[in-house]
Parts: sequence; C-alpha cells; structure tokens
Amino acid sequence: MKAYNGLVELSSRGLSRDQVVAVLRGSARVELGDDAREAMLRTAAVVDGFVHADVPVYGVTTGFGSLASVVIPAERTAELQLALLRSHAAGMGTDIETEVVRGLMLLRARSLARGYSGVRPIVAEALLAMLNAEITPVVHEYGSLGASGDLAPLAHVAMVLVGEGAARDAFGQLITGGQALAGAGIAPLVLREKEGLALINGTDGMLAMLCLALSDLSELFRVADIAAAMSVEGLLGTDRAFAADLQALRPQVGQAVSAANLCRLLAGSDIVASHRHGDSRVQDAYSLRCTPQVHGAGRDTIAYAETIADRELVAAIDNPMILPDGRVESCGNFHGAPIGYVLDFLAIAVADLGSLCERRTDRMLDPARSFGLPPFLAPDAGVNSGMMIAHYTQAAMVAENRRHAVPASVDTMATSAMQEDHVSMGWSAARKLRVAIDNLRRIIAVELCVAARALDLRHPLQPSPATAAVLHAIREHVPGPGADRWLSPELACLEQLVRSGTLTAVVADAIGPLD
Repeated sequence: MKAYNGLVELSSRGLSRDQVVAVLRGSARVELGDDAREAMLRTAAVVDGFVHADVPVYGVTTGFGSLASVVIPAERTAELQLALLRSHAAGMGTDIETEVVRGLMLLRARSLARGYSGVRPIVAEALLAMLNAEITPVVHEYGSLGASGDLAPLAHVAMVLVGEGAARDAFGQLITGGQALAGAGIAPLVLREKEGLALINGTDGMLAMLCLALSDLSELFRVADIAAAMSVEGLLGTDRAFAADLQALRPQVGQAVSAANLCRLLAGSDIVASHRHGDSRVQDAYSLRCTPQVHGAGRDTIAYAETIADRELVAAIDNPMILPDGRVESCGNFHGAPIGYVLDFLAIAVADLGSLCERRTDRMLDPARSFGLPPFLAPDAGVNSGMMIAHYTQAAMVAENRRHAVPASVDTMATSAMQEDHVSMGWSAARKLRVAIDNLRRIIAVELCVAARALDLRHPLQPSPATAAVLHAIREHVPGPGADRWLSPELACLEQLVRSGTLTAVVADAIGPLD
C-alpha cells in the first residue's frame, strides 16, 4: 500500500483505494482540500437561491420518497433535515465493525467534496473531524436496502454529527453522540436545507466494504497460490501443467499470473523432481492441474471489481444533484447495483476458491489418493485421528460460503409506497462477502496446516526454496507431525499468519514478491 505520511487530502476529484484502506485500517488523517471547499461553496449558494425563491425542489423544499409532492414552508426546511435523520436512524441488530463505520464517514465526505450536493464545506469537515478524533457512531447491521443508498447506516452516523444518537470514543467506551463531540472539542452540526438528505443518500457503506474486500483478497489469492504449491508437492504432483507456453494457449490474464506464481513457487523442488520420470500417472487430478484456471478466474473477477470500485471513488452520489449551471436534477446515482453486482461476483469467486482448497486438503488426507501419506496424516491411525476433523471444520466453512455465494443483488424489494420499487441489496451483498472472506482465510489456513504436515512426511525429499521458507515460518509457531494434540489453537495461529501477511513476506524474501 502506498504511504501517505499520515495525511490524506480529500479533493474534489475523489480518492484511491489505497487511500481508503489507509484511513479505514490505519492511522492516516484526512483534511478537506481547498478545491473541494470551493466546489462545495458554489453549489451551496445555488441551494440558498432556491430556498429564498420558494422554488419546489425535491429534498430541499419538499418531503422525501413518496412524500416528494408535499411542499415544506421555508421556515421549516431546516427542521425537515433534522427530522429526516431521526426517522431514518432506524437500524437494528448488532453493531457493525469500526472500519466499516469509518468508511461510511470518509466516503460520504468524499462524495460531498465533489461539489454536486449543495452542502456547505463544514458538513464534510465535521465528518472528517469525527473520523480524525476516532469517534465511531453506533451503526447497526440492518437498515440498508442499497437504494436510496445506505440510508439507515448513514443516518446513524449523521445523528452523532448533530449531537444525538450513540457512539464509541477512541477507547471504545459507549457514550451519547453529544458526549462524543464534546470530548473531541467538536461543535454539533446545525443543519440547513439539503444537508440532512445529502448526509444519508449514498452507497458509502457498501463501497467501503468493497474496498476492504479487495484489499483482503489481493493478499488471500497470493496465499492461495502458496498453499496450492505446497499441496502439489505434498501430493507428488507435477508443475508441467503450469508451463507458460501451455497457459498462453488460453490467454486469460489471471490464469497466467497464477500459473507463473506456481512455477516460481515450485522451482527447485526436490519433491517435484523426484518423480518427473517413470511416474505411471499420466496427469494430476483437476484440483491440482486446474489450479491456475480457478485461481486465475478469481483474479480476473477481482480486477473487474477494482475497476468498478475505482469509478465509484471518483463518483458523485446523491439526489438531487446540483449542477454547475445551476440546475437541480433528480437522478438514480444512489442505486447500488454496480457495487452490489461485483460484491456478489466476488462471493462466487471466494466460494469456489475455498472449494478447491478443500478438495486438495481432502486428497492429502485420503491414503487411497495421497500416494504414500498415512491416513489423515496421523501416526498410528486409529488411535490418532490426525487432521480428520480439521478437514470437517474446513468443509463446514466451504459449505457456508456456497450459501453466501447466492446473489443478494437480485433479491429486490419494493418500499416507500412503491416509489422506491427496485433496490440493490448491495449492503447485504457486502455483509455476506465479509463473512465469506473471513471463512476463506480459515479455509486456506487449514490447507496450509495439512500441506505443511504432508511436506514434513515427504522427508528426506526437500521442498522448493519458496515452500521451504513457508514451512519454516509455520514451524516457528506450529509443531510438525506427531500424536494427536489440541488443534484449534494451531489452526488459529495459521489463520493469523495468513492475515498478517507473514507467509507472502517470507516467500518474497526467498524468491521475490508474487504477482
């Protein structure tokens, strides 16, 4: 990730994914740029003109949703904005993660900073002040249908901005919104026309979760290549199917990247070389031979999702939009379909990758298919069960991820007296993807644990320099084969090694970074 020297400037041109992750998961602070401030002032002046001229404008001098035909007197338009927040802060369920709440604040400020919402700079500055003070509004799991954006989640954030609602301070203590602002020296925001609506009419939660998912998956697909290479060695597989000239016959970009990684990871392997000649097997099973095709398809899915995320990070999301020529136009940019689709697409790739990991794991545990490894990699099998139940745990998560691969974005529901009669369910797609990614991390950890034990059992044959480095890193934390012992802490340790980036780092030290 690119370093930002602890500061990200929020301009009128949007943000990059690296900047988003640096703020959501790191200590990077954010400030509003001068160009963003100027852009916001221009359209805020347009809104002032409509209010003074008593012109009916949706969300400015009218009600919302199916109440858009109700004209609001000028003296009550500010009251309208506060009432909107209170009524829309109707979420239920468990609190969502701090990093996602930070994403709601950052990305809503990002959209406002584009200068098409007609709100004052102080609105974006107040969001950034809360973010920099590490105030985390309490936002609940349920409340967003993904159009008009993430309404309830963003309303819970906005409630704290005006000194209401609930939040956690930098130490995690649950306090009122007013106490949170006072503790940070931030004055409660007094809303004027359009500002309440602009604070909630965005796809910021689902976009934040997409950016975080892409960051996680870029690492997990590299670790998956590492685990696959170790499984190929553990199962006495061949690397010939991964040759560049074979891959070039099917010019899929992700496939070529994964195959090249596998070739580099397996280069110099005594285990692979030991059966290169005289092996009666004509070809490996699909779960080994087709690894680049499956891993690569997932990589291509990630690349497409990155394109959508990058477009969204420079988009203006609100309704109505205030245009440079003074027009105020209603539009549908708050609809989360572009984000919801790719969130569901990623969940499919995650589920299939986990399924392939499980097939390789199962093969290493079955003496009928493991080419000389003991049943379940256990000494004295029968007395010892080895990795049998670790595989059960892995299989349970694979099955759950298949359920999470069912798309949410086709499950629209009609609301707001049929005014909002098609919604994206993008928030739901994002929530299930987060669960699926956590499961995938654990699924890969189980494969690594099993493959490491298989490599130990192939001694005195030596793995490649790359996989040997990974094996050494694992063995610094998890002991090798032996009699049955408590496995859960070992699997948790492998999960943490995957999460921390330790395994890709040791590979990079051995053979250079993987693509």
